[in-house]
Amino acid sequence: MTRTRTFVLVGVVVALLIAGVGSWYASSSPDGLEATAAEQGFDHTAEDSATADSPLADYSLAGVDDARLSGGLAGVAGVLLVLLLAGGLTLALRRRSAGTRDGADPRDEASTHDVSSRHEVDDPAGRR
Repeated sequence: MTRTRTFVLVGVVVALLIAGVGSWYASSSPDGLEATAAEQGFDHTAEDSATADSPLADYSLAGVDDARLSGGLAGVAGVLLVLLLAGGLTLALRRRSAGTRDGADPRDEASTHDVSSRHEVDDPAGRR
């Protein structure tokens, strides 16, 4: 396994552990905005978000009764969702960029040289 893949795999595992286990220790107190609204007396004006009925609303997983477990599972689901979106976007952009390189204009002088000859042109001494 390459160093990059090992690094990414370790990063994903650490993110999943933090999301799953770390959320067990998260405070159940209101966040700063909610606490300030309560202190200032305008917390009664708050309205539910359009996503209030979504499966991951309020940092919990719908259908799980245990609050700690629900929060941990929501964290893991969030990490996996972000990973899937970022990975899919990365693959889509990589394929698009590879397609652009394959369709390079053959009259373009830079496209007729390989990588090693570009370095030689940039540095006549051949240093890299």
